[in-house]
Amino acid sequence: MAGKKRWLSKIRRWWGEHLWFFIGAIALGSILLGYIGFRKYFLILGEQRSFWDILYLDLQLFTLESGSVSGTVNWELQIARLLSPAIAAFAALKALALLFREHLRMFKIRFIKKHIIICGLGRKGLLLTLGFIEAGFRVVVIELDEGNDLIPQCREKGALVLIGDATDKDLLRKARVNTAKYIMSMCGDDGVNTEVSVRCKELIDKKKGTALTCIVHIVNPRRCRLLIERKFGMNQGGTFRLEFFNIFDMGARACLSDYPPFDHQGKVDNRQSHMLIVGLGRLGENLVIQAAKNWKDLSLKSNQKLNITILDRHAEDKIDSLYIEHPPIKKICNLHILQMEIISPAFQTADFLFSTEGSCRFTGVYICLDDDSFGLSTALNLHQKFLHNDIPIVVRMVHNAGLATLLKDKGIEEDSFIKLNAFGLLDRTCTTAIIMTGTHEMLAQAIHEEYVRKQRQEGQTVETNPSLVPWPELPESLRESNRSQADHISVKLKHMGCGIEHLTTWDPPQFEFTPEEIESMARLEHKRWVEERRMNRWTYAPAPKNIKKKTTPYLVPWEELTEDIKELDRNTVRDLPGLLARIGFQIYRLKNKNEIKH
Repeated sequence: MAGKKRWLSKIRRWWGEHLWFFIGAIALGSILLGYIGFRKYFLILGEQRSFWDILYLDLQLFTLESGSVSGTVNWELQIARLLSPAIAAFAALKALALLFREHLRMFKIRFIKKHIIICGLGRKGLLLTLGFIEAGFRVVVIELDEGNDLIPQCREKGALVLIGDATDKDLLRKARVNTAKYIMSMCGDDGVNTEVSVRCKELIDKKKGTALTCIVHIVNPRRCRLLIERKFGMNQGGTFRLEFFNIFDMGARACLSDYPPFDHQGKVDNRQSHMLIVGLGRLGENLVIQAAKNWKDLSLKSNQKLNITILDRHAEDKIDSLYIEHPPIKKICNLHILQMEIISPAFQTADFLFSTEGSCRFTGVYICLDDDSFGLSTALNLHQKFLHNDIPIVVRMVHNAGLATLLKDKGIEEDSFIKLNAFGLLDRTCTTAIIMTGTHEMLAQAIHEEYVRKQRQEGQTVETNPSLVPWPELPESLRESNRSQADHISVKLKHMGCGIEHLTTWDPPQFEFTPEEIESMARLEHKRWVEERRMNRWTYAPAPKNIKKKTTPYLVPWEELTEDIKELDRNTVRDLPGLLARIGFQIYRLKNKNEIKH
């Protein structure tokens, strides 16, 4: 059945692409038949007509102005006077259909709710559009370039496309941003993407109901990390959530997950791990950072550093910058420098791959060059040097297509490229699951996982507490409750004169709240929880919590709670340093009241 649908889809696509060619051919044939028919007709009548007179009458057949003739009509003219107006009517109907289709699209948008808005229809935007449509979401695309070749493909799949500037408030209103669930800005400019988020916040500032999550792509990884840190201090929550993401940071995590550089003992085939990273661009830099973080726990046990060799023409300067921004890397890793051009003879001979004894120095190679063809040729060159060493090579590609398919075509020569792997950066990172899991979503999941862990320790089960299920199985209302709790963290911390910043040491968090701070923040958390439950129409009932009926016995003032329930809120506060550390952040105390205000 699936094969038949694909076959029919291909036929429809082919017909759509070639329809007007056939219509044009039929129209020319009709004109030719009409000319021949009129010429024969006037010869029978004995009338002499010029070429232009006959052609004029022939063309009038399309408007039904010359087909009514007396006497015997030859078959050529008979076909032409029926076919020509039919073609004209078909073309007119197609034009009207296109016009009304656009009006119908705009009419549909007026009633759309809980949809996804994607701003910017580049390669990232297209992958997300198709992914969300496949997942069952309704998608509205905003694209500035009316001539974008990807627009027809999106419309064919069911997306509603609006042409214009995504930073235009009127256009965002037309896209129904006030009823959307997510808006994602994938434009190529960080400034434009950030401005889209500002406009969205302005438009839904007083909105009620379902929160809008605005996901903004930031091209520069350092800028993205700073913005993520900054957003924790913003007044989020309620009906607006802001997430920043960077495909190179996500790509590094995904790449090391798919092609791990070491096992749980820090080794590869019983050899101590030694990574070679060719090209310290945005992906290469994030590979170093993420590999160091993954090694951190292993280094505490083994007291050994991770060996990473960086090959780049500006390796020394880039590593110095990396040390400044991430000081722990120096303690966790031994970074070795190979400063050379990839097109140089030194790289082509690749003597640096082997020790003086002739053994291979590396256990894995990651090629992170911006150009796909250059990256592949580099990988193939190194692969030839490793033919007898069985060293895995991962080469960064934009997509798992094109040149990348060569690495997966085992039919070229059996097992010839078995250790040569293509990592499709956009295919792996621009997925619905990854994009929707931002820092706040990860924090909400961490809150739920910690709650489940502690409840199970106390002997609770899914039968006694239906909330003790994995995050994907949790009802959306309870997932939203965890998100609201994550949103409120910065509010409680500001109340205590604290802020949030990126982890600088990567060590286990040392921050501790005072007993008075824990009590005060626990009260705030309970107050937030009560307001959030009442807003979602939960009611008080003395019986145990009932998710379906939305009843709970804990919708009471703090003073009326039992001590064990109060302790749950206190534990929530105590867990904050550890929860934030899990997503790469730490708590710090603000120095003065002015800093608290800002």
